[in-house]
Amino acid sequence: MQVNEQKTAAMAEEGAGAKKESAVENAAKTVARTPRRNKKRWYTNLDLYLMLLLPVAYVLIFHYAPMYGVIIAFKDYSAGRGIWASPWVGFKHFAAFFEQPDFWVLVKNTLIVSIYSLILYTIVPIVFGLLLFEVPNKAAKRVVQTVTYAPYFISGVIVCSMCYSFLDADTGMLAQLFQALGAERTQYMYSTSAYYHVYVLSGLWQGLGWWSIIYVGTLSNVDPALHEAAIIDGANRFQRIIHINFPSILPVATIQFIMSVGNLMSIGFEKSWLLMNEQNKPAAKIIATYVYEISLKSTLKQFSMATAVGLFNSFINIILLIAANFLSKRVSETSLW
Repeated sequence: MQVNEQKTAAMAEEGAGAKKESAVENAAKTVARTPRRNKKRWYTNLDLYLMLLLPVAYVLIFHYAPMYGVIIAFKDYSAGRGIWASPWVGFKHFAAFFEQPDFWVLVKNTLIVSIYSLILYTIVPIVFGLLLFEVPNKAAKRVVQTVTYAPYFISGVIVCSMCYSFLDADTGMLAQLFQALGAERTQYMYSTSAYYHVYVLSGLWQGLGWWSIIYVGTLSNVDPALHEAAIIDGANRFQRIIHINFPSILPVATIQFIMSVGNLMSIGFEKSWLLMNEQNKPAAKIIATYVYEISLKSTLKQFSMATAVGLFNSFINIILLIAANFLSKRVSETSLW
């Protein structure tokens, strides 16, 4: 009996040793094959890398490469001397901008339009997305979506022309409608007090449907079981919107808000310039139009001053972005980083 038990134990040990050797050999073979698999996978995804090449090249060429030109803000730039041969002047152009008589007017107008836009462009698309999602008729919902986001593809030049046409006191459709409702006869496009409303509301009309798409898409991913449980508990539609739908889109809305705050001082030049005229110029002058005037329209071509103003504008945007991200992370635990 003892002899048989010893033989059985010896055979078991030999089998365990053979299994260990086999496992080691398999592991070695796997390691040896790994580089070949990775190399094969790299060639397999070559088409994806080629597709990525174009956007990466675009970012490098048009966003990163021109950044070296920022040093113009600290020089008395001369096209004849070039960037590197032009003399250094430090913060001379920043100080000159701060001492401009119109400095506070430019900052005030930029902030008014920016904050006004930030409030409406954040709140109204959220409300519109919540209401649109509740439309039971799918065909009607598609029609509303198409009608509301179609203006997004209209050129800014056309939108500004429509503003001048529709708000003309004599022949404008909207101006006559306002007069029929009891408003005074006003040339809205030549009024400083109406300029802010024209700028922001026309932008809201143009982008409302497009901005709300992300909210409608987010609401489509909400678990229907949450609504079913709420209905069983007796919640009406308004209560379900407040306690289920709105919290579902709140993280997305927070990210959108943070990014909008980061662009608070970056009002588009094109629309501001097209809506500007001699009568509404006190309200329409913003930092972007000032940069255009001193760099391209002026005979002096103050490129250094324009670069300094743009750099100042970007610096303020970075500060606002970091502050908004920090506050959002502390309050709602939702942030960009």
